[in-house]
Amino acid sequence: MLTRRAALAATLAMPALLPRAATAQGAWTPDRGLTMVVAFAAGGGTDLAARTIARFMERDLGQPVVVLNRPGAGGEIGFTELARARPDGLTIGFINTPHIVTLPIERRTRFQLSDFTLIGNIVDDPGGLWVLADSPYRTLEELLAAARARPETIGYGTTGIGSDDHLAMLALERASGAKFLHVPFGGSAQVKQNLLSRAIPVGVMNVAEGVNEMNQGVLRPLAQMGETRWQPLAQVPTLREKGFDVIEGSMRGMAAPAGLPAPVLDRLALSVRRTVENAEFQAAAVQQNLPLRFLAPDAYAAELRALQTRYQTLWNAHPWREG
Repeated sequence: MLTRRAALAATLAMPALLPRAATAQGAWTPDRGLTMVVAFAAGGGTDLAARTIARFMERDLGQPVVVLNRPGAGGEIGFTELARARPDGLTIGFINTPHIVTLPIERRTRFQLSDFTLIGNIVDDPGGLWVLADSPYRTLEELLAAARARPETIGYGTTGIGSDDHLAMLALERASGAKFLHVPFGGSAQVKQNLLSRAIPVGVMNVAEGVNEMNQGVLRPLAQMGETRWQPLAQVPTLREKGFDVIEGSMRGMAAPAGLPAPVLDRLALSVRRTVENAEFQAAAVQQNLPLRFLAPDAYAAELRALQTRYQTLWNAHPWREG
């Protein structure tokens, strides 16, 4: 039987075994502000989505959520910083497909998919092929014909080697026989800026990232890359409709470092779900043209593992390394 002194010592030691700010019942509440790491530049689709959801998570968690942009190396810098953070729930981050699974396939990285605890997916944004409204390429067919006639002279911008944009164009090249010139950037905001400034003739960006400029009459989509047409671009055909079996896009979700205690994961996942289900957030998502697709932690993990298998198979057949 424990002495009173031993029992008191055991009782005093118990909180040290629990996650930060956890209670004996297993609930968790952050006791200070959170940092949300975004692996891409400010102003792009990932950054805008992250800042929007951060505002709603602040209300739900009762603590500030500060977005920290760590762009570079196709997302590796930000993903690595997230993976190496303490698994205490105070550092979370946005992760993007395909980068989160393709980067470790194409080179030795400082992170693996297994280095993350998956909290939930939020956005599933199909790819799009964009030109200026006054571009000489009025249709996808005209663009492909020009690329066949002048191989590797028509530049297209993407968010990097191995991005969903890049992989989509490589697949389109294989399917169509056209050859383009790849111009990688650090984020979709830079792709759009260089397209608008006429530094590149074609921008390959997710549909949500160009629809506002389309509505303003500045950009024109030649095709979208979802399985079906996204409703705000209902007049724009998919690549599959054009005879090319190319489906690509970017899932954007929330993750934390591996080893996150279950009560912390449960609370963060609940906060993400509450945010996605919030009518005010949904209205903001419509305003920002964010195609929402919530996945709980287990479903999100299964989806990313399936993508990992798919892209590994693709790499084995057609490595997308450049240079």
